Amino acid sequence: MLRRLWREDAALLRGLAAYRRHPHARRLSDPAVLWQEGSARLLDYGGAGRPVLFVPSLVNRAHVLDLDEGASLMRFLAGQGVHPLLLDWGWPGPVERRFTLTDHIAGRLERALMAAPHGLILAGYCMGGLLALAAAQRRPDRVAGLALLATPWDFGAIPQAPSMAKLLPGLEPMMTPMNALSVDMLQSLFAMLDPYSIAEKFRAFGRLDQASARAHRFVVLEDWLNDGVPLAAPVARETLGEWYGRNTTARGEWAVAGLPVTPGDWRGPSFIAVPARDRIVPPAAALPLAAALPGAQVHLARAGHIGMVAGENAEGALWRPLLEWLRGL
Repeated sequence: MLRRLWREDAALLRGLAAYRRHPHARRLSDPAVLWQEGSARLLDYGGAGRPVLFVPSLVNRAHVLDLDEGASLMRFLAGQGVHPLLLDWGWPGPVERRFTLTDHIAGRLERALMAAPHGLILAGYCMGGLLALAAAQRRPDRVAGLALLATPWDFGAIPQAPSMAKLLPGLEPMMTPMNALSVDMLQSLFAMLDPYSIAEKFRAFGRLDQASARAHRFVVLEDWLNDGVPLAAPVARETLGEWYGRNTTARGEWAVAGLPVTPGDWRGPSFIAVPARDRIVPPAAALPLAAALPGAQVHLARAGHIGMVAGENAEGALWRPLLEWLRGL
């Protein structure tokens, strides 16, 4: 047993060392900025087709959807006759650290919608899917369709949700100085969702050909994961206390600017992508949203939470199925 533990520890250290010395890095430059307010920017990837505005999570950098050469959902769609736009929330400054979810949705996101072309498809990834759903319900005059990717709805189906919610009182003293939940604390919370995967992925990376495309993809994804952004304290209280703690979404109690977020009220077309191997948003947490949206097209992707949008097989797992749905509208 001790020899086995030593071998596994040695493999983990080799993988970590290989990652730290790997020379590959993301070199893509941002496209034109269509709109900007505070820390938020609306990036325009061009294209002459239907506009699709992508809304990422508030706790990670937006460029997971524009990760690297050959690993960019945004640039893939732009090359296929779609006009993708990406809402980059940016690094929260003093103003954004006072924001609630209502401020983000009924404020920044709605104003980004007003700056974007009319009749767009609103696409949200992970937490961004909940923001997109709420915005679409508020502004059906601006949104022609919804695409929700790895979006949680029933937080009661996430086994670690109660434990994460119980951490909130202990996090309060850490949030007070900067009015935000730090990147390090967010990383720790994500690690709770799948604690053994971190060591496993670095052991596997250490066995790769370091010059391979797979190794390059691992490096840029890991760089993205380690380059998070703080979460405003009011939003942290809402998400951990209300979503994870009380499951207010599935219980019909989540409201934005006083308006309950009710999927059944959406009357436009919708596309729901559920990663079959998602450990952050298990299928049981995402599928109830598909059931609540009238006539939703459900796509079960053979991938994980991040792999579906930016992994080696992302084109087959999500990009092309999403493209086919967009073409059919």
